[in-house]
Amino acid sequence: MTYVYEPDAYSQKPIATSYWPTTVASPTQPQLIGQHQADVAIIGAGFTGLNAAHHLSQAGANVVVLDAQSPAFGASGRNGGFCCLGGGKISNAALIRSYGADQQRLYRDAEHSAVAYVDNLTTALNIDIDRHSNGETLLAHSPRAARHLTQIHDEIAADYNVTPTLHSRDDLTSLGMQGHFFGGITTPIGFGLNPRKYLLGLLAKTPNLTCFANSPVQAITPTARGYQLTTPQGSITASKFVIATNGYTSETMFPWMTSRFLPVQSSVIVTEPISPERQQKQGWFSDQMAYDTRFLLHYFRRLPNGRFLFGMRGGLQYTPASEAVIKTTITRNFRRLFPNWHDVAIDHYWSGLVAMNRNLAPFVGEIPGYPGGYAGFGYHGNGVAMGSYAGAILADLIATGSTDRAYPTAFARAPKRYPLGRHRRWLLAPIYRIMPWIEG
Repeated sequence: MTYVYEPDAYSQKPIATSYWPTTVASPTQPQLIGQHQADVAIIGAGFTGLNAAHHLSQAGANVVVLDAQSPAFGASGRNGGFCCLGGGKISNAALIRSYGADQQRLYRDAEHSAVAYVDNLTTALNIDIDRHSNGETLLAHSPRAARHLTQIHDEIAADYNVTPTLHSRDDLTSLGMQGHFFGGITTPIGFGLNPRKYLLGLLAKTPNLTCFANSPVQAITPTARGYQLTTPQGSITASKFVIATNGYTSETMFPWMTSRFLPVQSSVIVTEPISPERQQKQGWFSDQMAYDTRFLLHYFRRLPNGRFLFGMRGGLQYTPASEAVIKTTITRNFRRLFPNWHDVAIDHYWSGLVAMNRNLAPFVGEIPGYPGGYAGFGYHGNGVAMGSYAGAILADLIATGSTDRAYPTAFARAPKRYPLGRHRRWLLAPIYRIMPWIEG
């Protein structure tokens, strides 16, 4: 198996000190051994794969899920737990230019629907997800960024038919969101959750589902009756398959996927529990999940138990030296933004891979040239809602050939390949070097 990053990036090492596994234990799943058959074989036990499996199983399909490691191993089990708008970076102008105004509106409807989907699903299944936050707050990291908040306000109102709230710097202090920020805007869509509790709760409440762990799919081969998926110890023959491995997809598993996504690192720290007194001292006692306006953004939220989660984009290698640098950088940035927590202990650190597509939109649909083959990937660091929603759409397409959910044309258009093949991550190196200097 060949991957974009160093081999250790796909091992247990990046999550050795992750916080989420301390909150809920992993169920034991068997390894695939021998030959099996299924109606649908799903590769990847994350948000996309398990949501697709849930709906297909409910519809009576014989579904098998395969994971190279275990459920929640990849980005779905190590992200910041922001169920929010997003999933792509494509602009309104680009959507209108490529697809028209109606499709632009449908695309934004899909983003909104993705958040509502997770809300409705977790409520219907009564999954305890440690939910909190009324929407999401964007914080200006500089006076210049603060001057653009009014424009952002108007765009959000038009795109999602909601009324965002603008915040001055003084407002942030009274709201309990005090830090090195110059204003903000809250969009009343989204909430924070424990991603591992959500994912493993969904797995537990999906009946008649077979899930195999430690079973990496090495090849997908067309057959007279569908496809054969080969693993080190066995194989599955299925009429249809779904690739739901996102940034953890092998370069050699399925040639069509090669270079169609760009895996990008994101890293997270979680502090010790911070007492109410120390929260008041810093001035951050809000339940709001938030992120800032930097290109290499920070994202953060107070967890229900008083710990503070703080994440950031960046990093193009996975080595002991590079991880040490990133951990030092993210800790320094956290203490700079929240100086009164300079002595708060960092209890947990981990990193993972998110995926970007060249067209800056997710791909969700049937794979061109492979009838019965489907994929969902490229959520641009916002996969909690969009990855889940993509799984539901894929289940609809597999079961009936269509979907009643908001499904813009942009989702179904296959992204072009990135240049440089396995070395494509280095396309970001100049941006990563210059943006912190430009933004200050």
